[in-house]
Amino acid sequence: MKKQFNRMRQLANQTVGRAEKTEVLSEDLLQVEKRLDLVKQVSHSTHKKLTACLQGQQGADLDKRSKKLPLTILAQCMVEGAAVLGDDSLLGKMLKLCGETEEKLAQELLVFELQIERDVVEPLYVLAEVEIPNIQKQRKHLAKLVLDMDSARTRTSYQRICTTLWPKK
Repeated sequence: MKKQFNRMRQLANQTVGRAEKTEVLSEDLLQVEKRLDLVKQVSHSTHKKLTACLQGQQGADLDKRSKKLPLTILAQCMVEGAAVLGDDSLLGKMLKLCGETEEKLAQELLVFELQIERDVVEPLYVLAEVEIPNIQKQRKHLAKLVLDMDSARTRTSYQRICTTLWPKK
């Protein structure tokens, strides 16, 4: 309780300008700290929008994702249509060829989305939701420790002045 009171008093004195405030961060680090919230906001919104652009179901296994893609559904429809018409008709051959091509396109899209998810989406999430909050938490802890250090310095110098003025007998 006493430590908290001393911390609040020191903070009030620093705010008013009566106490000396120790600066532990360089000017460059202070600029970086100011931009940290902006980086968090941008990475969070980019992650959200990029996730919305992915056509596959995020996090699902490969087969589930593949079956849910519109290209896969179209390919399956074309192949089924080709089977109904038969290989001897021109339309049946065309549908079969187009269905196989659509299936290949769907697989390429799936591989691309998995790569984007692994290389871009997940790192953005980690940055916005894990690393930046951790940096902010450590910064608050550093500010608290600096305040404690300033408070201890003030108390020590106050005690030295008192012992100099009024020595113990």
